[in-house]
Amino acid sequence: MALAAALLVLSACGPGPDVSATPSAEASPSPGATAPVEPELVPDGTAEDNLPVFTSVSEAVWATEQRGAGRAYIDALIGAGFDRADMQVTQDVSTVGNTAESLLFSVRWGDEECLIGQVGPSTGQVVTAVMPQLAEGRCLVGSTRPIDW
Repeated sequence: MALAAALLVLSACGPGPDVSATPSAEASPSPGATAPVEPELVPDGTAEDNLPVFTSVSEAVWATEQRGAGRAYIDALIGAGFDRADMQVTQDVSTVGNTAESLLFSVRWGDEECLIGQVGPSTGQVVTAVMPQLAEGRCLVGSTRPIDW
C-alpha cells in the first residue's frame, strides 16, 4: 500500500500532458475583433470628453510635413467639427522669419474651459490639455494671429 501511494505521488510530480501543440488564445484573432475606433467630437460633451479627438487631430497633423504650420492644425480641427470662431493660434514664424520654437493653438469650449495644444521643436511632440478660460473668453495669453482664411 505504501508503495502504491509513493508511485501515485511521484506520478503527480512528473511532466503533465504535452500542451505545446495546443493553440494559444493569443495566437489566433478573436472573432469579432475590430480595429481601434478614432475618437469623434462630442458636441454636447465637456472639454475633457473632447480632448481625445483634439489630441488625435493634432497628432495627425504633427505626423505630416505641415507640423509647423498653425493653419494646418486649425484647418484639421475645423474638419473634425470644432468651431473656427472659438479658436486661437499663435504665429508659426518669428519676426525675423525663423520657424517658431513653439506653436500654440486652442479651442474655447463652453463658458469656462479651453482645449489647448502645443507643438514645435521645443516640445518635440504634441502636448494637449484642458485648461480654464482666461479673461474675456480667451484661451491663449499674448498675441495671436487672426484666423481669417
